[in-house]
Amino acid sequence: THTRTHTHLPCFLDGGATVALLLSLCLGSRPSVATCPMSCLCASDIISCSSGNLSVLPFDLPGYATWLDLSHNALAALQVGWISGSFGRLVTLVLNRNSVRLIGPEAFAAMPRLAHLDLSSNQIKELNSSIFAGLNELKELLLFGNQISQIEPGAFTGLHRLHRFYLSGNRLKNFPLGLFSETGGPRNLSLLDLSYNRLTGLPLQTLLSLAPHIGIYSQGNPLVCDCPLQALLEYWLWKQYEPLVDFQGQYPCLDDSSSECNQSVESNVASVAKTYHVEPGKWLQVPCLGFRGPNITWVFWVTPTAVVNSSASDPNSHFMVFPNGTLEIHSVRLEDSGTYACVAPQGRPYSPSGSREVRVVVGDAGRDPAHRSGSEHFNTAFTTLASCVVSIILVLLYLYLTPCRCRDNQGGRRCGGRALVLCSDPREMEAGQRRSNGKRVIFIEPQTEDTGNGVSKSTPMFSGHVATEGILKNGSRTVGQSQSDPAHVPEPEDGT
Repeated sequence: THTRTHTHLPCFLDGGATVALLLSLCLGSRPSVATCPMSCLCASDIISCSSGNLSVLPFDLPGYATWLDLSHNALAALQVGWISGSFGRLVTLVLNRNSVRLIGPEAFAAMPRLAHLDLSSNQIKELNSSIFAGLNELKELLLFGNQISQIEPGAFTGLHRLHRFYLSGNRLKNFPLGLFSETGGPRNLSLLDLSYNRLTGLPLQTLLSLAPHIGIYSQGNPLVCDCPLQALLEYWLWKQYEPLVDFQGQYPCLDDSSSECNQSVESNVASVAKTYHVEPGKWLQVPCLGFRGPNITWVFWVTPTAVVNSSASDPNSHFMVFPNGTLEIHSVRLEDSGTYACVAPQGRPYSPSGSREVRVVVGDAGRDPAHRSGSEHFNTAFTTLASCVVSIILVLLYLYLTPCRCRDNQGGRRCGGRALVLCSDPREMEAGQRRSNGKRVIFIEPQTEDTGNGVSKSTPMFSGHVATEGILKNGSRTVGQSQSDPAHVPEPEDGT
């Protein structure tokens, strides 16, 4: 017995449109679907390949990921092509706790939209040039817990939008000034963490100019407690600079009362900033508030445009600091307006109620609002008074020059509904007389009379000079009489 196996095809050709549809279903192939690698977990656009002891990444990682977690693996080098495919949507890449020692140039070129990069807790020893090239959208970079001791020029090129940079727990001996001086480096940095490195000194002038805009953490470093550093820390503490206030106990220099940095300090420092007014082109001398004596060991002046100190004063400079701490401004400019702070060590915290700052106002354009208030108040009062006068005039015009209704002293009857007279003297209306040479124009609405048979009869309108005289004449009759007694028509006067 032969068993015949019949293969039933699901395609039947019966009709032109049906044939085309079924052929497309029979011959068409199913679209390929990106699959999740066996060693990873995928949830929508989140892919986690964490804790897989991976030294090489799977070649079939889906390119639609926006979050990729590769932490707790054995990745050692990140060269070009270390990850296959393109990740045009990737925003967050987590690579912490691997064994990364080397990062090659343009290692992250396949992910141009990357905004958060975590390379913490690896074995990176140096940051080579252009390793972050192409990451124009990067906002947060985590490199803490590595062994970084050297940063080559150009390492931060392209990181225009970097906001937060964590470099704590490394082996840096020098402050990374390239972050702020290199062309193409970060321009919107808001946090820089350099804590627990091997820094022995800080660029104080740079920090004084950056501190108002950037939170710089430097606790846990073996800093040399000299007078300039003590002056900086005391000033920051008075300004309640959060990176210092939060870790105040980890700055031994604040507890150092070395005699060589103590200054003669005045106890009665003003609680408000003093203001100096000067015209453009003039010279101005500003003393260092709170200190007295012929010489001050070390002093910084924080100005609106620069930070200057007493040890590096240039006689040809726009600013000059004298040994007693006085700041001299040569040929004052409009841009010199603003707040000035004298920073000098005193061996103890600043008084919270005292002000160590002064204000400089150049010209009338930048004059203090307190000095403008007098003229502004005068202008406001004048405008208010003028408005009141205009309002009173308008009220008087309304009361004496607006139309008034006529009155009838005979019979108690009033004028027609629309009979209005421009009254120049109300007493004339009370007397029922009008002057013949003061004619006024009125508009009369025809009135109806009851004829006795239930039929209303309109008051006849007169024509010719008689009707005109009845309307315009200012004689012994009143307007009300003209309307109520149409049969009695006065004789026309001469000349009308």
